[in-house]
Amino acid sequence: MSPAAAGHEATSGDAVLFQRMRVHDEQSSPTHTYNLRPGGSGRDHERNRDVDSESDSESDSAATATSGSGPGSGSVSGSASNADTDSNHPTTARTMQTSNTESSCPDSLIVVSNRQPYRHTYDEGAGTDEENGTETTGTSDSGSGSDSDSGSQSRPQNGADVGPNSNTNPISVDEPTGGLTAGIDPVLQEANGTWIAWGDGDADFDVTNQRDCVRVPPDDEAYTLRRIDLSEEAVDAYYRGFSNRVLWPLCHGFAELVEERSDDLEWYRTVNERFAAAVADHASDDAVVWLQDYHFALAPRMIRQTIPDSASIAQFWHIPWPSPATFDYCPAHEEILEGLLGNDLLGFHVERYANAFLDCVRRFLPDATVDHEQGTIQYNGQTTRVVATPMGVDAASYDQQARETDAEQLLSLFDRYDIPRNSAIGLGVDRLDYTKGIPERLTALEGFFAENPRWHGDFTFIQKATPSRTEIPAYARHGDIVRSEVDRINRRFGTDDWQPIVYTEDYVEHEDLCALYRHADVMIVSPLIDGMNLVAQEYVAASVETDGTLLLSDRAGAHERLSSHALTIDPTDVSGFATAIGDALSMTPQDRTRRMDALRSSVFGGDIDDWMATQFALLRRVHGDGAAGIESRERTQPM
Repeated sequence: MSPAAAGHEATSGDAVLFQRMRVHDEQSSPTHTYNLRPGGSGRDHERNRDVDSESDSESDSAATATSGSGPGSGSVSGSASNADTDSNHPTTARTMQTSNTESSCPDSLIVVSNRQPYRHTYDEGAGTDEENGTETTGTSDSGSGSDSDSGSQSRPQNGADVGPNSNTNPISVDEPTGGLTAGIDPVLQEANGTWIAWGDGDADFDVTNQRDCVRVPPDDEAYTLRRIDLSEEAVDAYYRGFSNRVLWPLCHGFAELVEERSDDLEWYRTVNERFAAAVADHASDDAVVWLQDYHFALAPRMIRQTIPDSASIAQFWHIPWPSPATFDYCPAHEEILEGLLGNDLLGFHVERYANAFLDCVRRFLPDATVDHEQGTIQYNGQTTRVVATPMGVDAASYDQQARETDAEQLLSLFDRYDIPRNSAIGLGVDRLDYTKGIPERLTALEGFFAENPRWHGDFTFIQKATPSRTEIPAYARHGDIVRSEVDRINRRFGTDDWQPIVYTEDYVEHEDLCALYRHADVMIVSPLIDGMNLVAQEYVAASVETDGTLLLSDRAGAHERLSSHALTIDPTDVSGFATAIGDALSMTPQDRTRRMDALRSSVFGGDIDDWMATQFALLRRVHGDGAAGIESRERTQPM
């Protein structure tokens, strides 16, 4: 059997390759009209703004507001790159079976995140977000900041002409299309809740009221979006600074990359105060506040001091949590822990991160009472329950969108990147982040091509990389290394008709991404560490022919769910990694199908709706609704 045949047994010419594919129907986008404030501005420039009510969110477009300086200043404006798309502890809570997620949603829900679900911009080239548990395939930076990589992305969906006294350009609205943001959005629509996030769009505050609130979605107005604006100085210190120069590398085990800068911690504290004040503006006696990710480590304690005692506070930490030895490098580590212990409920993707958090509390807060068996912490008269609940993806949506891709769509991608049409395909989809193991992956690919010349011309690896946090030197250096390595490997093995690695930082349309997922013979997900990593699950959900193979790092949170039927790799063992690539390409069709069927069962059985239902069951339990308790506390074993 030829290498090409080994990679594409199901292929017998283009007709066979695409015989089960359907053409996606184009849908038109509705338009919306916004009532702007007098003079064309959504902001009341005369009002006095409460410093503590300011806050942040993240995205790659510029957000403009009034000026300010220093951590204690008032209303401020700014921009930032948005990047980052991780039960009862130590057991993993199992989801109660519910017909829909909204039915278990607590009343008076307030969601707090960096990334906002809807963003208003005057330009048509609005950027994309990759945080909040999601990672975009665009060229900008994501979301409430999560390292759970995902190929989902936001696109400008809706446009509207605005009034004669305003900016004459149309307003576009980015709407959530995947990941955590898309999962929470319909829940808040059902609950008529409140979402507090950074307003980073240039038209964001031209459509809000004097409390910086706007009803969303634009065509339904089902819940309130409260927007917070930040100065460039605040964004640089709080987001690019403490969040991503200290907490991100530290939590991912890169203590040597921690960079302390003056004022970063103070700005981080100030922004957390502003979010906390905004929560207090909206919290009722029975409110449930749900914070997302590492940008708000100090906010829970602040919120607890300003809202009614009967209200509940929870937080999901989407990235890993480090060992005590690594966490010791964290500036103000006691303050960080005390802030997080303002939560009634604190969630992680996997059990080892929950255990690490308990270990850190035991070591650095000697006055705390830590119960590892029950997963509880008693501190300053409050109990915090620590849980582990692995996050899923919208599996049904990826399955459907993959089935709707057509032949011309995939062939146009092959033509765009000069890929031979009969080539077997490998795929990587990542943010350009030093945690993702891309250089190690490239070294493994180089070893594979060196040891397997028969695959030259018959196997092409596509690496989709999304530039992220490029203002941070460690990220800029990492991007340079990756591009240089791709060029070197292609010079070594490439020919006039074939390049072993197709590298692109282009924006990839979601439909094109699903087409690549569907037809990739090998998907490589090889982070050095990841809280979860949703790309692995997206690939499985879109593998409708069940003829692809997943290579998965043993250091990704997703490995605990998918390890038994993926090919496990150690991303630092490049020799074993290279061998695994060859094993994946030479696997029999029967073995590939058997493995993928099992993976799909797992991904569909633990999708985003299942995860959301578990979160709300836990939130209701913490909030005092015993009838909504978790059905089982037994430890969930990997498949």
